[in-house]
Amino acid sequence: MTTRTTERGTWSIRVAIVGTTVVVAYAVVAVLQVLVLNPLSAVPGEPLGQIYADVESAGESMGVGFVVFFLALGPAIGVALLTRARKAPRSVVAGWYLALVAFGAPAYFWASFGPGLALADAYLARGGDHSGWGRVLYALSGLALVALIAVAAGRMKGHGPTNAAGPAARTSDI
Repeated sequence: MTTRTTERGTWSIRVAIVGTTVVVAYAVVAVLQVLVLNPLSAVPGEPLGQIYADVESAGESMGVGFVVFFLALGPAIGVALLTRARKAPRSVVAGWYLALVAFGAPAYFWASFGPGLALADAYLARGGDHSGWGRVLYALSGLALVALIAVAAGRMKGHGPTNAAGPAARTSDI
């Protein structure tokens, strides 16, 4: 393995570490939004424990286990991709993580659907996001999708950051 190849793998690993960190942070914020921030915003002035007790007494469930499991899938995939990053060009690795963040929006929607309905039924309130953090997550996913399209377009044109050797590279550099 040449120094150039080692350097390429190092950059891919760095991109994967940043990507994994972003995916984990997204999931943590999504879990907090669904299970803490949104209920507190939906029922201002009530402590979180009372909200959960009211939801349970109404025969509903906040689905804590499902929410945590479902939103942990992205970070699990991110960690798995981290193990494969050294062998892929950094633009491909970036694409993997941008796709994970983009898919965070539908994952967040599905994870929050049940708890939102439970809150709406227990408090006879409207469903949906009551805290502004849901919009932040959707915006971040939208930006990741735009960036993913840009990275893919750059790779299709043969431009953009890749680990491929440039036209002037010697065979011994590859």
